[in-house]
Amino acid sequence: MSRFFVGITGASGHVYAQGVVAELVRAGHEVDLSITSAGCRVLRHELGVEAGERGERLASSLPGWLGEEIAAAVRVFHSDDIGAPPASGTALTRAVAIVPCSMGTLARITAGFSSNLVERAADVALKEGRTLMVMPRETPLSELHLENLLRLARMGAVILPCAPGFYHRPKTLDDLVAHLVGKALDRLGVEHAVVERWTGEDEPPPEPGIEMLKGGPGGDQE
Repeated sequence: MSRFFVGITGASGHVYAQGVVAELVRAGHEVDLSITSAGCRVLRHELGVEAGERGERLASSLPGWLGEEIAAAVRVFHSDDIGAPPASGTALTRAVAIVPCSMGTLARITAGFSSNLVERAADVALKEGRTLMVMPRETPLSELHLENLLRLARMGAVILPCAPGFYHRPKTLDDLVAHLVGKALDRLGVEHAVVERWTGEDEPPPEPGIEMLKGGPGGDQE
């Protein structure tokens, strides 16, 4: 069993954080969790979870959000708690995942400017040579965003954009989320059965599921 740190920021895509935290616990690990003030607003807007203005209500919201069993394996820390264990390299956190990662958080991590526990945990991962994974969702990306992503990648961080694939023939939004969660767990070195592994093109291609793919409104006509 290992302990992972998950930081939630103000970027869109909090359903990915939900999946990563839940699957880390299901895989037998413990999670330290912290959310920024901007993250609290987005969490409320996207998932209806009330974490307070600065994360002060996140711990009490976990059972209703993630379920009692998952919540029991999660420690919640206020984003201003610079004395929390994840702020120190001696805590031996196995890996840090920023899910999702806003461009502001990305810029501060890249510059080594730790304004809260989420950014400090990322800084600790870099200085200790541990896995740091950031999952940006912003689109389109400016030149500045791209430069920051490249700089962070060169520092050794894993850049995993929230951009699910479609080759696994997703049928629901949950399928798309699971695809990204599985990718994240792979890069964190966590065994899982969230998605089926690709085994080759043994089946015929599916019929187009979207009108515009062929012959529909705005699509190509034969």
